Parts: sequence; structure tokens; C-alpha cells
Amino acid sequence: MAQETKPTAPKEETFDRLDIRLGRVLSAEREPSAPKPAYRMVVDFGKFGRRTSVGRFTQHGPEELVGSLVLGVLNFGPRQVGEVTSEVLILGVQVPGAESGEATFLTPAREAKIGSKVF
Repeated sequence: MAQETKPTAPKEETFDRLDIRLGRVLSAEREPSAPKPAYRMVVDFGKFGRRTSVGRFTQHGPEELVGSLVLGVLNFGPRQVGEVTSEVLILGVQVPGAESGEATFLTPAREAKIGSKVF
């Protein structure tokens, strides 16, 4: 049986307002000040600069995250996570069987240009 979805929203008023871009993780390390286990990552978005993100991608080791292509929402306001300001939301999906909020990152199936917009 199919689950109900949220009400229909106009693409122009929702998705088109988000600035979702492709980035590459340059560094990832545990962030001890976060309220739940998380990594502090520095992500390169090409001409859009390097941004810091704190995310719950702890099902991956730091060595797996570094070099990975990720999708980030660049136009959300900064968010304080512990002692770190998270400047970009890296998109992910829940890891089955993991604690609530633990995610695996979304990544393209092929190499693409850093900073490219998701559409």
C-alpha cells in the first residue's frame, strides 16, 4: 500500500528557490562539541567557495568521506551545531537500522563539475 505524500507544491516556489550544488569533501573529522555523533566537514563548491558542514554521516569513516562528491544546499542560513557554525546542509538519507538522523550522503552516479547546480 502506497504512503500518502505531502501536498503538491509548485516547483517555482519551492525547488527552484533552493541553491543545491555539487561539492567535494576536503576534510572530515569527528566534531566532539556536537550534541550527537557527527563529523565536521570542509566541502569545496568550486567558485562558490569552501564551506563547513556538520553532519551525521558517522556510518562512513572519515577516509571514505574525504574525496566524495556530495550535494549541498548553499542558501540556507548558517546553523550552530555545538561550537561550530554549519554553513551548508549536505543532503543525505537515513541509514536503515541506524540511530535516527544518521545518514548516508547523496552523490551523483558519475563525476561532474564541482559547483554544478542540481536541477
